[in-house]
Amino acid sequence: MPMQRVLDYLARVTQVDLSAFSPLYFGPTQLGWVNAEWRARLLAGESQLFAAEGERLCCLAEGSYQDISAALAAAARRWQAAGWLNGWRDENFQACREDGTPLFELERAAFRPLGLTSRAVHLNGLSRMADGEVRMWLGRRSPHKAVDPNRMDNMVGGGVAAGETIATARAREGWEEAGLSAALLAEARQDTLLLAERPVARGLHREWLHVFDIWLPLGVVPCNQDGEVAEHCCLPLAEVESLLVAGRFMIDAALVAADCLARLGYWGEDGRLVRAACNRAAAGCLSE
Repeated sequence: MPMQRVLDYLARVTQVDLSAFSPLYFGPTQLGWVNAEWRARLLAGESQLFAAEGERLCCLAEGSYQDISAALAAAARRWQAAGWLNGWRDENFQACREDGTPLFELERAAFRPLGLTSRAVHLNGLSRMADGEVRMWLGRRSPHKAVDPNRMDNMVGGGVAAGETIATARAREGWEEAGLSAALLAEARQDTLLLAERPVARGLHREWLHVFDIWLPLGVVPCNQDGEVAEHCCLPLAEVESLLVAGRFMIDAALVAADCLARLGYWGEDGRLVRAACNRAAAGCLSE
């Protein structure tokens, strides 16, 4: 398959124009990006909590972690009642300052409208066949999922909830989505960190992806526990590539899978181009 098809796909899903978004500040720190629709909503309906300073949008909530979290939680409930939020999960994500200090937590459905950065764990499932061939385990999302039903996913992928460590989220998601034991995951080391960033219907999706390669012994088969995965399949790497360029993957999962294929040497020396494309957003963020 021509390498350009892979690079063209990655370019489409990683390049984002933020010129139509307003930077969202909490005190001196920019934490989010807000599109024009949500900027107008917040300035018209939440003037006690948000104010404009030129192109900037500023959150006026002050106080402790609990104080800011409570103020934003009450606002999110108002947005839900107004019909502005969908996908409410009763699960909070955590927003942190640049140095990693937690500033507040908020219902995950409200993260995209404010363009806040969340975190997720993604596990590539890999198996080496008896003849030495390396294959990748993928999950096909349930047809009943509200987001991206029936699309291909990594063996495991899910958000890090407020109060969780990466290791805790990895263990929880590993069990829920693939039935993997804590012992199998305990010694896993992070293989890469990717930043997924793109406009979505609710605002801006911006998430750090903590990626782990999990080598499954022959005979170990992922088994979903929570109903979110319809099936797991163990595929040759060439088939994974075909699914990728055909747009069959969830976008975050596509970045994770492509980065893994490159690290496995699937594209040879051209893999450096794929890894650069997968890391484009993260490289830009880390260089600022």
